Amino acid sequence: MLTSVNPSREAVDFGVAVRLHVRDLLARDLPACTWSGSATHLRHVEQELVRATAGEVDYLAVCTAADLPVAIGGVDYRVSEGAGTLWQLAVLPALQGHGLGTLLIRAAEQRIRDRGLGRAELAAEEDNPRARALYERLGYVAHGRAPDAWDAEGPDGAVRRYETMCVLMRRDV
Repeated sequence: MLTSVNPSREAVDFGVAVRLHVRDLLARDLPACTWSGSATHLRHVEQELVRATAGEVDYLAVCTAADLPVAIGGVDYRVSEGAGTLWQLAVLPALQGHGLGTLLIRAAEQRIRDRGLGRAELAAEEDNPRARALYERLGYVAHGRAPDAWDAEGPDGAVRRYETMCVLMRRDV
């Protein structure tokens, strides 16, 4: 819900409807996705798009009517037999909390079902309770913990190894 202040200084709430659609993320979209991560991250996403052409992954984008991505994320079909593993889920920060993550996840789950698979899996960082709450609300259940690590680019441009502990979650789809 957006809030506007009128001349009498009273807050006025008004809703804004935005048309969205979900499609495959394309390499040409990456310059518009700088909100999702560093240049190092986007180079990694670009590599994953090559895997998408081979059918190993799906990489999705939730887009506005102007076809600009506002949420992106992937499904990897090679991580766990019989499942699609959701990863690299990101929503434009200014639009978080408005259902875009839910839309993205539901679209990813549909891709998993379309492949004849019956389970979606994901890993949520233990220090990201907001994401975990979303996944639990969508029916994901914790079933373990595992460390994870990836290269992360800092504000100074230096690439460092980021290590974290994740809660492993899954849901029948």
